[in-house]
Amino acid sequence: MDKKIYHGSTRIIRSPHFGAGRPYNDFGLGFYCTEYPQYAAEWAVGKDSNGFVSAYSLNCDGLRVINLCGPQYTALHWLYLLLSFRDFDLSSNTARRAREYINKYFSVDHQGCDCIAGYRADNRLFMFSQGFLDGDLSYRSLADALTADDSNRQFVLKSNRAFDRITFTDYRPASSADSYPVKYSREIRAIKKADRYAESGLFINDLIEQEVRPYDTRLR
Repeated sequence: MDKKIYHGSTRIIRSPHFGAGRPYNDFGLGFYCTEYPQYAAEWAVGKDSNGFVSAYSLNCDGLRVINLCGPQYTALHWLYLLLSFRDFDLSSNTARRAREYINKYFSVDHQGCDCIAGYRADNRLFMFSQGFLDGDLSYRSLADALTADDSNRQFVLKSNRAFDRITFTDYRPASSADSYPVKYSREIRAIKKADRYAESGLFINDLIEQEVRPYDTRLR
Protein backbone atom coordinates (compact mmCIF):
# COMPACT_ATOMS: atom_id res chain seq x y z
CA MET A 1 0.00 0.00 0.00
CA ASP A 2 1.34 3.40 -1.01
CA LYS A 3 0.81 6.40 1.25
CA LYS A 4 1.03 10.01 0.08
CA ILE A 5 2.98 12.15 2.54
CA TYR A 6 4.27 15.72 2.52
CA HIS A 7 7.15 17.58 4.13
CA GLY A 8 7.15 21.33 4.77
CA SER A 9 10.50 23.11 4.78
CA THR A 10 12.40 26.19 3.68
CA ARG A 11 13.83 24.10 0.83
CA ILE A 12 12.86 21.30 -1.53
CA ILE A 13 13.99 17.89 -0.28
CA ARG A 14 14.20 15.46 -3.18
CA SER A 15 16.23 12.73 -1.45
CA PRO A 16 15.48 12.38 2.28
CA HIS A 17 17.94 10.04 3.95
CA PHE A 18 18.29 8.19 7.20
CA GLY A 19 20.28 9.91 9.96
CA ALA A 20 19.59 13.52 8.94
CA GLY A 21 17.76 16.00 11.15
CA ARG A 22 17.78 16.68 14.87
CA PRO A 23 17.72 13.88 17.46
CA TYR A 24 15.63 15.96 19.88
CA ASN A 25 12.47 16.22 17.80
CA ASP A 26 9.16 14.84 19.13
CA PHE A 27 9.88 11.19 18.31
CA GLY A 28 13.65 11.44 17.99
CA LEU A 29 15.70 11.31 14.82
CA GLY A 30 13.59 10.87 11.70
CA PHE A 31 11.98 12.49 8.67
CA TYR A 32 8.84 14.34 9.75
CA CYS A 33 5.93 14.51 7.32
CA THR A 34 2.15 14.79 7.24
CA GLU A 35 -0.60 13.23 5.15
CA TYR A 36 -2.10 16.70 4.56
CA PRO A 37 -0.41 19.08 2.08
CA GLN A 38 -2.14 22.17 3.49
CA TYR A 39 -0.64 21.53 6.92
CA ALA A 40 2.78 20.85 5.46
CA ALA A 41 2.52 24.31 3.93
CA GLU A 42 1.79 25.78 7.37
CA TRP A 43 4.84 24.02 8.81
CA ALA A 44 6.99 25.33 5.94
CA VAL A 45 6.37 29.03 6.45
CA GLY A 46 7.17 31.62 9.08
CA LYS A 47 5.52 34.95 9.78
CA ASP A 48 7.63 36.65 7.12
CA SER A 49 9.15 33.70 5.24
CA ASN A 50 7.92 31.39 2.51
CA GLY A 51 8.80 27.74 2.02
CA PHE A 52 8.15 24.59 0.02
CA VAL A 53 6.03 21.47 0.29
CA SER A 54 7.76 18.34 -1.00
CA ALA A 55 5.48 15.41 -1.88
CA TYR A 56 6.34 11.71 -1.64
CA SER A 57 4.93 8.24 -2.10
CA LEU A 58 5.75 5.70 0.63
CA ASN A 59 5.31 1.97 0.15
CA CYS A 60 4.14 0.82 3.59
CA ASP A 61 3.94 -2.92 2.87
CA GLY A 62 5.70 -4.81 5.65
CA LEU A 63 6.66 -1.71 7.61
CA ARG A 64 6.12 -1.65 11.37
CA VAL A 65 4.13 1.52 12.01
CA ILE A 66 3.21 2.71 15.51
CA ASN A 67 0.01 4.76 15.29
CA LEU A 68 -0.27 6.85 18.46
CA CYS A 69 -3.57 8.23 17.13
CA GLY A 70 -5.11 4.75 17.31
CA PRO A 71 -7.63 3.65 19.96
CA GLN A 72 -5.11 1.52 21.88
CA TYR A 73 -3.08 4.62 22.78
CA THR A 74 -3.83 7.69 24.91
CA ALA A 75 -2.40 11.17 25.21
CA LEU A 76 -0.13 9.82 27.93
CA HIS A 77 1.48 7.32 25.53
CA TRP A 78 2.22 10.23 23.22
CA LEU A 79 3.59 12.21 26.15
CA TYR A 80 5.85 9.29 27.07
CA LEU A 81 7.66 9.64 23.73
CA LEU A 82 7.84 13.41 24.08
CA LEU A 83 9.44 13.04 27.51
CA SER A 84 11.95 10.64 25.96
CA PHE A 85 13.18 13.13 23.36
CA ARG A 86 12.05 16.70 24.12
CA ASP A 87 13.44 18.91 26.87
CA PHE A 88 10.78 19.69 29.49
CA ASP A 89 11.09 21.72 32.68
CA LEU A 90 10.94 19.03 35.37
CA SER A 91 12.05 21.23 38.25
CA SER A 92 8.75 20.90 40.14
CA ASN A 93 7.94 17.87 42.26
CA THR A 94 4.65 17.47 40.38
CA ALA A 95 6.38 17.28 37.01
CA ARG A 96 8.92 14.75 38.28
CA ARG A 97 6.13 12.55 39.71
CA ALA A 98 4.29 12.87 36.40
CA ARG A 99 7.31 11.68 34.42
CA GLU A 100 7.81 8.71 36.75
CA TYR A 101 4.14 7.73 36.50
CA ILE A 102 4.02 8.07 32.69
CA ASN A 103 7.28 6.20 32.18
CA LYS A 104 6.06 3.35 34.40
CA TYR A 105 2.58 2.80 32.98
CA PHE A 106 2.45 4.38 29.51
CA SER A 107 5.71 3.36 27.87
CA VAL A 108 5.73 2.63 24.12
CA ASP A 109 8.12 0.05 22.67
CA HIS A 110 9.33 2.10 19.71
CA GLN A 111 12.70 0.43 19.28
CA GLY A 112 12.95 -1.16 15.88
CA CYS A 113 9.83 0.47 14.45
CA ASP A 114 9.94 1.84 10.91
CA CYS A 115 7.49 4.73 11.25
CA ILE A 116 5.54 6.57 13.94
CA ALA A 117 2.23 8.33 13.36
CA GLY A 118 1.28 10.76 16.09
CA TYR A 119 0.75 14.35 17.10
CA ARG A 120 3.14 17.21 16.43
CA ALA A 121 4.19 19.12 19.54
CA ASP A 122 4.22 22.62 18.11
CA ASN A 123 4.57 25.55 20.49
CA ARG A 124 0.90 25.30 21.44
CA LEU A 125 0.89 21.58 22.23
CA PHE A 126 4.25 21.74 23.96
CA MET A 127 2.87 24.50 26.20
CA PHE A 128 -0.21 22.37 26.99
CA SER A 129 2.02 19.37 27.76
CA GLN A 130 4.18 21.37 30.14
CA GLY A 131 1.06 22.77 31.84
CA PHE A 132 -0.32 19.27 32.28
CA LEU A 133 2.95 17.97 33.77
CA ASP A 134 3.02 20.90 36.19
CA GLY A 135 -0.54 20.18 37.31
CA ASP A 136 -1.97 23.39 35.85
CA LEU A 137 -4.01 21.86 33.01
CA SER A 138 -6.34 18.87 33.12
CA TYR A 139 -5.96 15.69 31.12
CA ARG A 140 -9.07 16.72 29.18
CA SER A 141 -7.37 19.96 28.11
CA LEU A 142 -4.36 18.08 26.78
CA ALA A 143 -6.35 15.32 25.07
CA ASP A 144 -8.74 17.78 23.44
CA ALA A 145 -5.84 19.87 22.17
CA LEU A 146 -4.31 16.78 20.55
CA THR A 147 -7.48 15.54 18.88
CA ALA A 148 -9.18 18.83 17.98
CA ASP A 149 -8.41 18.39 14.26
CA ASP A 150 -5.90 16.82 11.89
CA SER A 151 -3.61 19.85 11.65
CA ASN A 152 -1.01 18.54 14.10
CA ARG A 153 -0.85 14.92 12.93
CA GLN A 154 2.55 13.86 11.68
CA PHE A 155 4.04 10.75 10.10
CA VAL A 156 7.70 10.09 10.84
CA LEU A 157 10.12 7.79 9.01
CA LYS A 158 12.43 6.20 11.57
CA SER A 159 14.38 3.39 9.86
CA ASN A 160 16.62 2.68 6.89
CA ARG A 161 13.95 0.32 5.61
CA ALA A 162 11.36 3.12 5.59
CA PHE A 163 13.72 5.47 3.76
CA ASP A 164 14.28 2.79 1.13
CA ARG A 165 10.53 2.87 0.40
CA ILE A 166 10.08 6.62 -0.10
CA THR A 167 9.94 8.26 -3.55
CA PHE A 168 9.93 12.00 -4.26
CA THR A 169 7.03 12.88 -6.58
CA ASP A 170 6.57 16.65 -6.68
CA TYR A 171 6.85 19.98 -4.87
CA ARG A 172 5.05 23.29 -4.65
CA PRO A 173 5.78 26.68 -3.09
CA ALA A 174 4.21 27.54 0.26
CA SER A 175 3.18 31.15 0.82
CA SER A 176 3.45 32.79 4.22
CA ALA A 177 0.65 35.19 3.29
CA ASP A 178 -1.71 32.27 2.71
CA SER A 179 -0.67 29.72 5.34
CA TYR A 180 0.65 31.62 8.35
CA PRO A 181 -2.60 33.47 9.27
CA VAL A 182 -4.52 30.16 9.18
CA LYS A 183 -2.02 28.49 11.49
CA TYR A 184 -1.94 31.45 13.87
CA SER A 185 -5.74 31.67 14.11
CA ARG A 186 -6.01 27.96 14.90
CA GLU A 187 -3.45 28.29 17.70
CA ILE A 188 -5.33 31.20 19.27
CA ARG A 189 -8.66 29.31 19.17
CA ALA A 190 -7.06 26.25 20.75
CA ILE A 191 -5.54 28.27 23.59
CA LYS A 192 -8.90 29.89 24.36
CA LYS A 193 -10.56 26.48 24.38
CA ALA A 194 -7.94 25.11 26.76
CA ASP A 195 -8.55 28.02 29.13
CA ARG A 196 -12.21 27.03 29.36
CA TYR A 197 -11.30 23.46 30.33
CA ALA A 198 -8.33 24.27 32.56
CA GLU A 199 -10.19 23.61 35.80
CA SER A 200 -12.30 20.62 34.74
CA GLY A 201 -11.56 16.91 34.65
CA LEU A 202 -8.69 14.89 36.06
CA PHE A 203 -5.28 16.44 36.69
CA ILE A 204 -1.98 14.59 36.83
CA ASN A 205 -2.08 14.28 40.64
CA ASP A 206 -5.59 12.77 40.35
CA LEU A 207 -4.36 10.22 37.80
CA ILE A 208 -1.47 9.22 40.05
CA GLU A 209 -3.46 9.06 43.29
CA GLN A 210 -6.38 7.18 41.70
CA GLU A 211 -3.94 4.75 40.04
CA VAL A 212 -5.37 5.33 36.56
CA ARG A 213 -3.94 2.86 34.06
CA PRO A 214 -3.95 2.77 30.22
CA TYR A 215 -7.17 0.73 30.00
CA ASP A 216 -9.14 3.22 32.13
CA THR A 217 -12.11 4.56 30.12
CA ARG A 218 -11.62 8.02 31.60
CA LEU A 219 -8.57 8.43 29.37
CA ARG A 220 -10.55 7.87 26.17
